Amino acid sequence: MAAQTTALATARPQVKPFLDRDTETWSYVVYDRQGGHAAIIDPVLDFDNKSGRTHTTGAQRLVDFVRQQALTVDWILETHAHADHLSAAPFVRDQVGGKIAIGEKIRDVQKIFREVFNLEKQFLCDGSHFDHLFAENETFRIGELEGRVIYTPGHTPADMSWLIGDALFVGDTLFLPDVGTARCDFPGGDAATLYRSVHRLLALPDNTRMFMCHDYPPNDREHRCETTVAEQKRSNIHVREGISEAEFVAMRERRDATLEMPRLILPSIQVNIRAGQMPPAEDNGVVYLKVPVNRL
Repeated sequence: MAAQTTALATARPQVKPFLDRDTETWSYVVYDRQGGHAAIIDPVLDFDNKSGRTHTTGAQRLVDFVRQQALTVDWILETHAHADHLSAAPFVRDQVGGKIAIGEKIRDVQKIFREVFNLEKQFLCDGSHFDHLFAENETFRIGELEGRVIYTPGHTPADMSWLIGDALFVGDTLFLPDVGTARCDFPGGDAATLYRSVHRLLALPDNTRMFMCHDYPPNDREHRCETTVAEQKRSNIHVREGISEAEFVAMRERRDATLEMPRLILPSIQVNIRAGQMPPAEDNGVVYLKVPVNRL
């Protein structure tokens, strides 16, 4: 019976979603069982862009759930260096433990934005801000669960998807079928690369559960976070079966040319390439976030 229980837990993790309505971001607690082990995926730090103030109300919900379920947090996983919200990974780690991890290509993103923001000389583009850098196809454990890393660049050079049992966490690579796919016009992004990354995910079994990082509901529907590989192949408005790479690239580049920069891209990137840490305080003890003029 114990072996059977372990096999079931490995195949189908429990997933608790949390929606940050301000940025329409989904964060997750993924765990094997009550009293067992967990990973937290893409936690959000509340940030008021008008005042520059942060708070942890949203991230505290994840912490409270972990404590209520008596979970041991093994990992805090970032799908990529987000451009639409600040990461709350350091706060979560301080509260409930876990290693902050991201894909190893974060080094490439750090190099891009070190130049964009003219960061301090002490800023190293070696990924050392994170506790662990995952390589393509690397595996990891969450108690009874096994996870695997799938490299899915295109939105950024460093996007990773996390396959944990039958649950796939896709970051910004894909949205729900009626929303489509992520933009590819950020530095280092590429529409053809995204198309190929998406099709790596759509090659997984049809019943694989797919969890979004964002949802931007059309037609006033309620926010949702979950779909399946089969549903994406059947009805995703950008990459359903039958849409060629050339058609996708033309659509994506045409659409991206009409999009504004995300509201929080400037503060988010500066913090998220540091694993959620703020830049070092200046000689007056105050932390500042830069605004590069006419750069993005």
